[in-house]
Amino acid sequence: MRILITGGAGFIGSHLVERHLEHGDEVNVFDDFSTGRRENLRSVANHPNLTVQTGSVMDEAFTSIQIRECDLVYHLAAAVGVRLVIDDPIGTIERNICGTMSVLRAAAEFQKPVLITSTSEVYGKQTTAPFSEDDDLVLGSTSKPRWSYACSKAVDEFLVLAYCRKRRLKGIVARLFNVVGPRQRSEYGMVTPTLVRLALAEQPLVVFGEGTQTRCFLHVADAVDALTALAAEPRAYGQVFNVGGAEEISILDLARRIKRMTGSSASIHTLPYAEAYAPGFEDMDRRVPDCTRLNEMVGFAPRFNLDAILDSIIAYERSENERLASAIGIEVAEPK
Repeated sequence: MRILITGGAGFIGSHLVERHLEHGDEVNVFDDFSTGRRENLRSVANHPNLTVQTGSVMDEAFTSIQIRECDLVYHLAAAVGVRLVIDDPIGTIERNICGTMSVLRAAAEFQKPVLITSTSEVYGKQTTAPFSEDDDLVLGSTSKPRWSYACSKAVDEFLVLAYCRKRRLKGIVARLFNVVGPRQRSEYGMVTPTLVRLALAEQPLVVFGEGTQTRCFLHVADAVDALTALAAEPRAYGQVFNVGGAEEISILDLARRIKRMTGSSASIHTLPYAEAYAPGFEDMDRRVPDCTRLNEMVGFAPRFNLDAILDSIIAYERSENERLASAIGIEVAEPK
């Protein structure tokens, strides 16, 4: 197949690229490299079936040409991370909504199947966990820019389902819950790589809020399993699916586990949200997915438990430290 992946140089996108190349598909990546990195595609950079182009889904003409030539679209291009959302709320809203509209118009015109990645953020301040796809969305006030990302992704979902009903689009929405793994960056507020890097550097592990907020983490390889299975299943068209892990853990306990698994002697501190982000910042107390619909549709169940997830991230970060140190001639101490 000819696969188009918008945002294919990003964290999840790059793993999706590798999976389809392994399956013998031709993969076309286009990315504006605002958060994606060519380095993420280092292992497949010279693959004969990979094309990488610099471009934005905001460019409708460019997007239309790319979609016309493919068999399947994964739309992953979007603003990512709480830090980026807080720092650039206008860009977040415009890229998420206008970019998705550009993709959907072309996919509908050329009748190409498209899988759109959404986020567990759309549940907002919903308190009835686990969250199922038909639950009400409870977003915070428009005076809180933190919720602009959730709102923009909810609009994306409305657009996909409207195009499915009115334009016969073969569209699927995947709501991702805290996908983590090798190559995820910490700059945009991603908690797991941030804590792992701090632990390995023997620097204090900083947990925002009181650390009682809970999350369920999903390894990126499991996420790719789910996305590729959904994209290959015509019965999934016109539906929304939660894609997430099963183990719930508080962020404070996550920090403790990372400290133990890395053998770090670093301390753990909490930092009020007002200092970490902005006064009045609001967060979700629990983020737990009900993945029954996904399981019933494609038989999905995560292969990685939390310890295995953290093992893979720690191993990756250690190897990156060694690679970078070697490049500049610094000897790295053996891990504890």
